[in-house]
Amino acid sequence: MNAINNPLLDTTALPRFGDIRPEHVAPGLDELLTPAARAQEQATGPDVPADYDALSAVLDVATERLGRAWGAVSHLNAVADTPELRAAYTQGLPRVTEFYTGLGADERLFAKYKAIATGPGASSLNPARRKALSNAVRDFVLSGAELQGPAKQRFAEIQARLAELGQTFSEHVLDATDAFEYVVTADELLGVPADVLAATRIEGDAAHHRLSLHMPVYIPVMQYARNRALRERLYRAHVTRASDAGPAERDNSAAMNELVALREEEARLLGYASYADLSLVSKMANSPQQVLDFLADLARRARPHAEQDLAELRDFARSQLDLPDFLAWDHAFVSEKLKETRYAFSDTEIKQYFTEPRVLAGLFRIIETLFEVAIRADTAAVWNEHVRFFRIERGTELVGQFYLDLYARPGKRPGAWMDDVRGRWHRPEGLLQTPVAQLVCNFAAPVDGKPALLSHDDILTLFHEFGHGLHHMLTQVEDIGVAGISGVEWDAVELPSQFMENFCWEWDVVKHMTSHVDTGEPLPRALFDKMLAAKNFQSGLQTLRQVEFALFDMRIHARTGVATAEPGWIQQVLDGVRREVAVMPPPAFNRFQHSFSHIFAGGY
Repeated sequence: MNAINNPLLDTTALPRFGDIRPEHVAPGLDELLTPAARAQEQATGPDVPADYDALSAVLDVATERLGRAWGAVSHLNAVADTPELRAAYTQGLPRVTEFYTGLGADERLFAKYKAIATGPGASSLNPARRKALSNAVRDFVLSGAELQGPAKQRFAEIQARLAELGQTFSEHVLDATDAFEYVVTADELLGVPADVLAATRIEGDAAHHRLSLHMPVYIPVMQYARNRALRERLYRAHVTRASDAGPAERDNSAAMNELVALREEEARLLGYASYADLSLVSKMANSPQQVLDFLADLARRARPHAEQDLAELRDFARSQLDLPDFLAWDHAFVSEKLKETRYAFSDTEIKQYFTEPRVLAGLFRIIETLFEVAIRADTAAVWNEHVRFFRIERGTELVGQFYLDLYARPGKRPGAWMDDVRGRWHRPEGLLQTPVAQLVCNFAAPVDGKPALLSHDDILTLFHEFGHGLHHMLTQVEDIGVAGISGVEWDAVELPSQFMENFCWEWDVVKHMTSHVDTGEPLPRALFDKMLAAKNFQSGLQTLRQVEFALFDMRIHARTGVATAEPGWIQQVLDGVRREVAVMPPPAFNRFQHSFSHIFAGGY
């Protein structure tokens, strides 16, 4: 099958997303894995010297082609899931995992890279190449290149199973999210903003609305619905997704247990006390204890503020909203009402000024001003009619390109992320390959012929992901191993994204992003000042929430002996963290961890 018949084999330009079908995956891998394996053998043979450029010309060219094709399949699996594509992806995943596991553990290849690192020419390499080489040597060790015999075989088995479990975890979360729907009358949605009512109204049935657990519906219902029973129903469904509270075939309990146990076994094989120790080898933090001490200190400092935040919420709920028993599903509702009372504005009011076209124009404006580039609409094959494509230019030079997929929909995984289609690379053939990124969010789509409206939190998310995208696309490094986000420590990679969020609080930036959806009027400065005054509203509770996530992550991965641990131990660890940190522990039925994809399926 050639590139004309199979778009996965056409890696000369941009992915042909519109042409890729599930039936292309298996034969595409046949055609891509064979030359990649051949390149591995050639690179480890006597005809290729221990020279970085020589190895790159043979190995990187073949593996980058494979990676781009598989990356397109993985991306479609995340944003356009179908049963057929999922099956094709699931069948291909073990083959790809096996290849990369074998490549990373190849002691012959490891020996050549070590020879380069210790050779006479190492000192004359440029800083980027030295960093790429250092990372490569480290990653061979972490990939089991120094293991022998049964240990090496077991390591490979673990990698295959971890890939399978991560995919299973993601599928369960997506399926549980998509499976929930609840039909209500308009009377049950009193208080919910008009744009959400329009988006959820059942076609041909003006009296009823279909609610889901997708964020553009779930968040505003929890914030604004006066119907407490409705909030409880949605909250319970949301925090028990993919857990033992739902269908057994979507329960992530066993997957979590096995994932953590296998990670510990992997760490022990490589000589580390725990998976937390192993994870930090490629990060800036020095030890699990350093991280735990930092988090404990942060929790201690934030706790008094969180207790004050909670006391204010409870007092307001009791005195103003007739809610003497303030519960978890009241939190977002009471917070929004308290903020409206204290700062004299609502998120719904703000949202009317942030139409998607104006926000994008303002975002592009600040990027063009800061980095002296131009962002222009471009053309490419896409996976959904709402996806757009852009190019970034500096003068007449193409700097990078990106896809923008903003709206939530069934078959698309929750959350927001940036991923690379290809990286910047001065290819061995002599050409400079420009980077391409995918920026994915899950905002509410336009309804009733009006542009999509973004909350200020949505705008923070958009700027955040663009920070990652700019990191990837504006790099001037030309070594693929360390260009853009590649090779960056994961406790540093969030810096550009956090940096970009700050602009969402700058009036000189925000004023160019606003135009009222009905009147066209810009956001009044007085209203922005109220937003600014409320910037740190409830920040004590929000900080403790993040500390809770981080402590839970570190403790389950720093604990040893989990392979034979008692059932339910993960819940016990989380309960212990909450007793220490949370000022308002959630209900006993809360199973947040069962959909915590960041640590169980996202690489964090």
